[in-house]
Amino acid sequence: MPAVDILTLEVGSTITKANAFRRVDGRLAHVAQGFAPTSVADGDVGIGVDAAVAALEADLGGSVAGSATYVSSSAAGGLRMTVHGLTVSMTARAAREASLGAGAIVTLVTAGPLDEDDVDEVRELAPNIVLLAGGVDHGEKQVVVGNARALAPVAAELGVPVIYAGNVAARRAVTRAFEEHGVELLLADNVFPDVDVLDVEPLRVLIHEVFNRHITRAPGMARFAELTDHGILPTPGAVLWGAELFAEELGDVVVVDVGGATTDVHSVTEGSLEYAVKVIDPEPRAKRTVEGDLGVYVNARNVVEAYGDDTWAARLDDLEAMPADERGRELTRWLCARAVEVGVRRHAGTLTDLYTPTGKKQVVRGKDLSAVRWVVATGGALTRIEGSAEALRAVCTGVGTHLLPEPSARILVDRDYLFSALGTIATERPDEVRATFRAWVGQVDPDAMAAADRHTAQSDSHGDQQGEAGTG
Repeated sequence: MPAVDILTLEVGSTITKANAFRRVDGRLAHVAQGFAPTSVADGDVGIGVDAAVAALEADLGGSVAGSATYVSSSAAGGLRMTVHGLTVSMTARAAREASLGAGAIVTLVTAGPLDEDDVDEVRELAPNIVLLAGGVDHGEKQVVVGNARALAPVAAELGVPVIYAGNVAARRAVTRAFEEHGVELLLADNVFPDVDVLDVEPLRVLIHEVFNRHITRAPGMARFAELTDHGILPTPGAVLWGAELFAEELGDVVVVDVGGATTDVHSVTEGSLEYAVKVIDPEPRAKRTVEGDLGVYVNARNVVEAYGDDTWAARLDDLEAMPADERGRELTRWLCARAVEVGVRRHAGTLTDLYTPTGKKQVVRGKDLSAVRWVVATGGALTRIEGSAEALRAVCTGVGTHLLPEPSARILVDRDYLFSALGTIATERPDEVRATFRAWVGQVDPDAMAAADRHTAQSDSHGDQQGEAGTG
């Protein structure tokens, strides 16, 4: 019986997953897996966790008692946030990017002074966290202070914490506004400290900390939280952590997760040098977008209607969450491919013409994916159907209207659905996760691994040559 060093638990909205790993030669070897329905509706997520662990132990042929345990969750509705900034193109966008990157569900974004309707909408949405941003450091502060005063009563009424990640010069006044109403206020570095500067990482870390506190309030989650010494991560945030380590080890990456209700796209890339000079607004290196209208089950009709295809629309009556025959699998394959296409294009930036007093020039709006070297499929739908590699390959068309990955990008399919599990471990064991990704790629695509090694060697050589030239 193989020894188990690490156990990961992921409580999803519908399925709870358990994975067991051994530590082997500095990496993590996957040895067993178990699934069970998530049991939020039963009033105790621990029921589903226990069932998933029992299934894992049956697969393993032994006990996982005493293993180091890492936990992520997107149950209990996930982490709902409202985001409030000064301008749409700057602070509100930066705050939204940080929130999504942390794994939150952003239910409302406002820009500029809040009015009564905005405050009423916050009250109706009842978020788990309110995020307030606004202004570059030592810039305009009247709007953000006014917004703090408008939000303080509703935050007190809802009993939710507020994170402030705006102009440092307004911190004292913002703090006073929330203290007067007894609201817990947490301070993060400004997400937009200067023009064309994004600083989202400190806010992402703080959101994870707040999520860890919030999620333990879900039915049965307190007992679940006692299983780990490492806190609980939002599952989408764990996937982005994993993507960042994958990119550090192997090169720029896009990770696509198509689910029954949503399509998540994660990318880690600075983009290409060719288009960097044409970027209008700064983008974070690690970015996540959530397409809440694209899914292969709950939102399948939205996918079909986006294409206006009557043939496939007529087949939706046959749709099943777990297709049992080839006709059902064919429908799910088609829905997956369309969700990937639309989701990745929405995530990607565009190359457009801008007319100025000095003439026409090309500009980039959004995330440049042209330097991406790896496109990874993960999640329930893409890892369980045939044709997922083809669906990803279809979006690797290079630069046109959209800045998409080049046709030379490598395709990987996470058949064992391990990306989120590895991302959950990544915060504590980054080196082992990097080595695991390297070994995984080498097993799935040895030619790709050899190409990655050659690329790394060439980059190192080029860097050495530049260093030598600089010292001359």
